[in-house]
Amino acid sequence: MTDNTHSHSEDHDIRVDVETAYVPEQSDPDQSRYVFAYTVTIRNEGRVPAKLLTRHWVINDSNGKVQEVRGEGVVGEQPHLKPGEGFQYTSGTMIETPVGTMQGSYQMRGDDGVDFDAEIPPFMLSMPRVLH
Repeated sequence: MTDNTHSHSEDHDIRVDVETAYVPEQSDPDQSRYVFAYTVTIRNEGRVPAKLLTRHWVINDSNGKVQEVRGEGVVGEQPHLKPGEGFQYTSGTMIETPVGTMQGSYQMRGDDGVDFDAEIPPFMLSMPRVLH
């Protein structure tokens, strides 16, 4: 029996790139409120068209607090990406410390019926001038 949930074949290859930005106008350090925007670019580098079904995020602050977020699609959409196509969106998160990390995965379904995860490697959430 083969496990198709973590497919990293040439058929199913989703690349995820993330850029983050601190949002000072929505943050309040005195109240331990640090807001970050993140822009995600999802690109289908495989051979099979695929649809993003759900998302799973793990958000950590430097106090050790972990938030898990699961839901359908991204920003209310479930993009269907043909080979070579990309989708970009911006969302945000709030943590209680000036530095944290996020990571996760998108659960995808190829047009060939194969379900697989597109991994989102860990990335930093960092208020400017906190990390030297």
